[in-house]
Amino acid sequence: MQSRAETMRKRILDMIKLPVRNILAMGGLCLLLLSVSAVASDKKDDKTPGTQMVDSGSFGVLMNGRRVATETFSIHQGSDGSSIKSEFKTDGATEKAVQTSEWQMAGSGELRNYEWKEVSPGQSQAVVTSNKDFLIERFRNSPQEKEQEQPFMLPASSSVLDDYFFVQREVLAWKFLASSCKQEKGVLQCPLKQRVQFGALNPHARSSISVGVEFAGREKVTIRGVERELNRLNLKIDSAEWALWLDDQFKMQRILIAGENTEVVRD
Repeated sequence: MQSRAETMRKRILDMIKLPVRNILAMGGLCLLLLSVSAVASDKKDDKTPGTQMVDSGSFGVLMNGRRVATETFSIHQGSDGSSIKSEFKTDGATEKAVQTSEWQMAGSGELRNYEWKEVSPGQSQAVVTSNKDFLIERFRNSPQEKEQEQPFMLPASSSVLDDYFFVQREVLAWKFLASSCKQEKGVLQCPLKQRVQFGALNPHARSSISVGVEFAGREKVTIRGVERELNRLNLKIDSAEWALWLDDQFKMQRILIAGENTEVVRD
């Protein structure tokens, strides 16, 4: 008999038409933030002295042009590390599915702690921590269930690419740009179509993956009726291909998932 959490998970997947293996293709704040001065604003977070807001906002998930879900997110950076918080909600359903995540990283970009929770309709959760050369995930599908544990032979520098949290894909884009590109006179310089592989963990699916990322150059795209010239990254895992566009402040503006009639657009 299926658990309530598994039933909820399949309901979301059926609604959005994004198979778990295709949801993975981005995320990981490391090295990083290209030179934070280029990526972040000068805005400070008054609630946490010394913490800088790097990015915040929401992404709309559209299937066949119809909005089916919204992700609200924030990314903060401080002197001792960074945090990425996100909330995912389905739209238009009688019983809304709600999930949250919080990813804490050290100043070196290594994972300190990652927590995923299902808020509605179930109450499952997972926590990932680092133990030297591998990651440990502890999870339960309900508050009454005994906690289970699963190790992954992945270093703490690995990216987190959980289901439904697209901001983690923006973070992976930053990791790629920081490690593979440079800026000259304010212009992004990257090797063209030279794929770089990154290791990652999908805690929700409890699986490790390898994601290929490459810079595809500048491209004109129309978003919400306005044509813009943006930086394009191509992302690949197994047979899944994603196109990701970032503006000149390296903030993700759009994702197009080939063959799924699905796009993710910044509000």
